[in-house]
Amino acid sequence: MDKPFSEACERNKAPILACLQPLFAPLRSVFEVGSGTGQHALHFAAAMPHLRWQCSETPAQLEVLLRGLAGQTLPNLPPPLAFAAGQPWPAAKADAVFSANTLHIMGWDEVQQLFDGLAGWLPENGLFTVYGPFNYGGRFTSDSNARFDVSLRAADPRRGLRDFEAVDALAQAAGLQLLEDRAMPANNRCLTWRRGAAGALR
Repeated sequence: MDKPFSEACERNKAPILACLQPLFAPLRSVFEVGSGTGQHALHFAAAMPHLRWQCSETPAQLEVLLRGLAGQTLPNLPPPLAFAAGQPWPAAKADAVFSANTLHIMGWDEVQQLFDGLAGWLPENGLFTVYGPFNYGGRFTSDSNARFDVSLRAADPRRGLRDFEAVDALAQAAGLQLLEDRAMPANNRCLTWRRGAAGALR
């Protein structure tokens, strides 16, 4: 069986891990939304054995993830779940949610549904970390990001790079406060929010 492979995941897994390790050091469990080929899940679960890393993928893409994880024996990496924004969240909650390169391939309505779900699922002091490219002040941060946005919208008009301010507004409405905004290689960001004691503010 040929395993799916993402060159981008291979390039960015080490920088993302460096961002996640201090944030996730005191935690026990993470739920990953949109695990793709499984390369991130395998790398992060192996590097952070104290974490139960629950990966997931949309029903349409779950078979790709299953092939990517085939043969893995990490004790802290359980079988993946089928999950998409707007669907019921897992029965077992986690201390953090992680997602890489997903918000720009979701429709904006799905991004809203994701944050709506976080409002009722993420526990107090829980973290939500997102990796990917973002616009700031309505502007692209690089020419390459602008070209990437054009290609995304050509493939599906619902896709596109998201404005940080709009995403942060969704987070605040869900009871999340920005904890860290870290610059990453190739004009990407690693954004982390923490859920406060008040929960959703809607």
